[in-house]
Amino acid sequence: MNLIGEHLSKSYDQDLQNLVNLFLKMGGMAEANLTKAIESLVKSDVALAEDVIDGDKEINFTEQQLDDSVVKVLARRQPAATDLRLIMAVSKCSADIERIGDEAKKIAKMARRATREGQSPIGYHEAHQMGNFVQMMLKNALEAFAKFDATGAYQVIGQDSQIDAMYKSASRAMMTYIMEDGRYVAKVIDILWVLRSIERIGAHARNIAEQLIFCITGEDVRYQKLGAKKDSALNPAASHEINDASLDYQPSNGEN
Repeated sequence: MNLIGEHLSKSYDQDLQNLVNLFLKMGGMAEANLTKAIESLVKSDVALAEDVIDGDKEINFTEQQLDDSVVKVLARRQPAATDLRLIMAVSKCSADIERIGDEAKKIAKMARRATREGQSPIGYHEAHQMGNFVQMMLKNALEAFAKFDATGAYQVIGQDSQIDAMYKSASRAMMTYIMEDGRYVAKVIDILWVLRSIERIGAHARNIAEQLIFCITGEDVRYQKLGAKKDSALNPAASHEINDASLDYQPSNGEN
């Protein structure tokens, strides 16, 4: 089964491909912003934080472009079955990408304020560790979408429980600072918001993986335990490649 490239109308195939390309481009932008946001916090880099804050506008603009394209394809093509699932998955996942951009912006704003106020790096190690993990989750989710890879999507879902555990552990560690010295309260609250944003990004990455599984298999796994429907989705026909070398998504290396 090939999700794109099986229609009599080549222009229809191109419409679908353009939607996927634009979504992956948007995802790459959010991934880059996340990487820079974490780096701006750890390195106390105000300029990098400002870059993330400004860059969020481009993500929002791209979401608007994608929404417009989705409406046009729905109106012109009246898609059904797999085509409709693909279009709706792209539409829903773009909202998750936009929120990832928002969370990265929150982290950057916190990094900018902490740097200007000269706050001590309480919790930065935990934030860096969690940040690296969710960057991997997002990268894996986007790569799975680019390849229509159900196996990769299930791996992302499995990683969500790990980031939840990391968040709880880091939150408990932050509480020890308050117990030891009440003067740390304000600083700990700030870093707890950062940790919360990182945890939410992991949840959005999971949402993307769940939508991809629905797109490929037609099964809604959002409220199922991992593994409940996994075997039925991971058959040899469940992983597909988009046959287009011009995909806009490229895994971020943290550089502009």
